[in-house]
Formats: sequence, C-alpha cells, structure tokens
Amino acid sequence: MQVFRITPKRTLRINGQVLSPEMVVTVTTKMQVSDPFYNGAVEIQEAYMRIYGFDYKKACCRKDYFTFEALG
Repeated sequence: MQVFRITPKRTLRINGQVLSPEMVVTVTTKMQVSDPFYNGAVEIQEAYMRIYGFDYKKACCRKDYFTFEALG
C-alpha cells in the first residue's frame, strides 16, 4: 500500500463541476505503485466524491490536471 497527496494544479470549471487547488486529498492505493492513477484513479474518484462532492468522471478529469507526491 502506498499513500499519496493529490493536489489540483489550477481551478477548473467543467460540466458544472468546480475543481480548485485547495481541494487536496490523501489517498491510499491498494498496491505498492509509483502512480496513484494506475487503475483509472478509482481511489482518487472516491476520495473527491466523499470529501468534496466532486464528480471526477463527470468533470472528465485527466492525470495532467493534478500533481501528486508519495507520503510514505
């Protein structure tokens, strides 16, 4: 398992969804990986919906909208 901090690079308004750099999430992946987007960003989608009510899929988010860092 690997822990990552995911931070949006800039403010985006897409399909009625708003993503801003203040919307930081911390996710734990199910496997030891170097990229938290490895499986279609399932953990990231769940974290954004649970914490911010932000629908990652509806906003058609891509990996390049975010920065990430491994925490442990």
